[in-house]
Amino acid sequence: MNATIGNEATGNTDDDVLLQVQDLVVEIPTRHGTLRPVDGVGFTIRRGEILGVVGESGAGKSITGAAIIGLLDRPAHIAGGSVTLAGTRIDGLSERELQRVRGARIGTVFQDPSTSLDPLKSIGDQLAETALAHLPISRGEARERALQALIDVGIPAAAERLDAWPHQFSGGMRQRVVIALALIAEPELVIADEPTTALDVSVQAQVLTLLRRLCTERGVGVMLVTHDMGVIAETTDRVAVLYAGRVAEIGPTRRVLTDAAHPYTRGLMGSTPDTSPARDIGDRLVQIPGAMPGLTAIPVGCAFHPRCPSAMSICAMREPPVTVLGDTAVRCWLHEDL
Repeated sequence: MNATIGNEATGNTDDDVLLQVQDLVVEIPTRHGTLRPVDGVGFTIRRGEILGVVGESGAGKSITGAAIIGLLDRPAHIAGGSVTLAGTRIDGLSERELQRVRGARIGTVFQDPSTSLDPLKSIGDQLAETALAHLPISRGEARERALQALIDVGIPAAAERLDAWPHQFSGGMRQRVVIALALIAEPELVIADEPTTALDVSVQAQVLTLLRRLCTERGVGVMLVTHDMGVIAETTDRVAVLYAGRVAEIGPTRRVLTDAAHPYTRGLMGSTPDTSPARDIGDRLVQIPGAMPGLTAIPVGCAFHPRCPSAMSICAMREPPVTVLGDTAVRCWLHEDL
């Protein structure tokens, strides 16, 4: 098993571990105090593995990904913990050093494709330039690689679209180009932040299949940030459930989704529509009461306790420790002998 929450870890830490995040803390100083959108987050990703990171809006998913690749907007900064890529710490690298890591070793897919594409350059030029910046290849080879990248992500008539401009693509097609940009230099790790949000169901399946193929054939590790539990169930090997900047539960996807140990995870599953043929039409969705707390109002103790149907008095007083349950790890007082 390979699960971490903060400094807690179980399983091996061998050469297959590609990314290791330990006790990551992100702080934002303000006039009204210091905010912590990420507070002690920890997990690992192995080569060839897809880790899903799930939670409601405001849980800290996207900012965790931004911290890993050094793209936090000031004044947000890493205030504690470490990020290690293939045995080398990258959280303390200079901006110039990080630029050599981004693209070449870590590919990134952002939520909004318009922020990743230059409107003044053709799609083919952007792909080829990215390949040339990170790989020892000729311009002709970069052009061929750009064409193949478009084919891989399902762009129709890819050869004809290679010289098109971003504004000539639909939103879904632009997102596929962004995914091609992230993959063209053959990175070791891909951080995909809601990569299929703008895509229809058939293209979504194609993109997720591509990510899975990269993991299988090239040993690429993927951090897949999403709010879609269906994507988590169909695509990921393990899942980390974030709440208020903390990891509430982490473990193998099938185990977590079928036998969730944390009340928040059970709430997420209960609020997800069942689209299977065997579903009971009369089944009702379960709503998690309340909302994710703001950064200025994180509750004392377990951050989820005001919304938790199983909350006890200790939940409002002390933050729960990490409990290892077989191949999962959970931060919840329900699993402690009180």
